[in-house]
Amino acid sequence: MTEAFGSRDFPGGERSLATKWGIGREESRAELDRLWACGKDLLGCDLAIMGGAMTWVSERNLVAAISNAGGFGVIASGAMPPHLLAAEIAATKSLTARPFGVNLITLHPQLIDLIDVCAEHRVGHVVLAGGLPSASAVARIKRSGARVLCFAPALGVARKLARIGADGIVIEGNEAGGHIGPVSTSVLAQEILPHLDGVPIFVAGGIGRGEAMLAYLEMGAAGVQLGTRFVCAYESIAHPRFKQAFIRAAARDAIPSVQLDPRFPVIPVRALANPGTERFVEMQRRVIERFALGEVSQKDAQLEIEHFWAGALRRAVIEGDVETGSLMAGQSVGFVTREQSTAEILKELVAQALAVLAARNDRARHAAFASAQRFLGSQDARE
Repeated sequence: MTEAFGSRDFPGGERSLATKWGIGREESRAELDRLWACGKDLLGCDLAIMGGAMTWVSERNLVAAISNAGGFGVIASGAMPPHLLAAEIAATKSLTARPFGVNLITLHPQLIDLIDVCAEHRVGHVVLAGGLPSASAVARIKRSGARVLCFAPALGVARKLARIGADGIVIEGNEAGGHIGPVSTSVLAQEILPHLDGVPIFVAGGIGRGEAMLAYLEMGAAGVQLGTRFVCAYESIAHPRFKQAFIRAAARDAIPSVQLDPRFPVIPVRALANPGTERFVEMQRRVIERFALGEVSQKDAQLEIEHFWAGALRRAVIEGDVETGSLMAGQSVGFVTREQSTAEILKELVAQALAVLAARNDRARHAAFASAQRFLGSQDARE
């Protein structure tokens, strides 16, 4: 798909970049295609850019739009029961003939049924997230002919997933939105990319521009995954107030959830700070005080803390409750400055990557030309 990009395709400030590439643009396109060739081959798409599976956001409209624009959309199944997932897959297929995937949560009580739904609907790619999948689950998916991608938080886990048959690995740093691990994207990439061969690896977490995408590809990644950048796409069904919160936010506004007492663990989630965030901290404080006074058991106190955010993501995304809802967002939210079409976002990312490659090629040509001139000048002087 990169071959189809011309100067008229670059949005906004990227338009001027296209006019500066000169004879280097074809080499740049060829180089980018070489860098993510195995990622494109695994996904079956034009651009090895996966859409992150965001519950309530990554549904039929956004998923189809990403795939139709050359990327790889992924349905976020979340807590869907099998019949709802079946309907969502069918609806997505009605909107695109391009490849897309389905993200399944490994801890879902009906995981096997969900895998079978994907098989019945001939889903080509299943992404397993939210825990280490069993070898039997991976094998069940592969028997249907689908390819399996899994999340790996460390090198040892990535190697184990490769051994049990994962066709691709996603490594996601804690700059990402939603549930996060403790390690940054840049450190995970250094830990895993140089040491895991034979399995395409997609890097996720905090990627908001094409320059960063290119850097990970040159480190050995097969592709990337972005979620936050697509929340404010025109095709996203997120509530206008939810989108406005993203557009106004800076990177530092996306913060991990706070845990006050290690006796009452809080699963870390990165989201935009809002009044609900402050209430969560205060609620933890009150629950801990009640526990200390013997008014509530540790188990009941933990349940109160865990239930605080129940339904909060839907309230924010669908109903637009940006005060008490959960505004899950990655730190790349700082790069979300306006609503754009999905196609424009993807073209912008590719344009930024190609501009870096073109500038590098131009510098190499100028250096070679200058070197040749110096050589010829020294030859003339000797004669």
